[in-house]
Amino acid sequence: MLFHDLVIILVMTFPMFLFSIYPGIKASEYLQEKYLLSETKKRTIMVSVTFLFALTLSTLLFYI
Repeated sequence: MLFHDLVIILVMTFPMFLFSIYPGIKASEYLQEKYLLSETKKRTIMVSVTFLFALTLSTLLFYI
């Protein structure tokens, strides 16, 4: 993978946030209810899931 490809994937990640916010919210709410997490851990999980899902979507879109 070239540096140029990586930059394009990261740029494509930002529009994918529109599609990945809802799964991030739902995953963090589910984990908070199941494991009784604090609010700070819930927010960390929400941001992490949202970013990873957006990165996955943009990578798949780039290579398909």
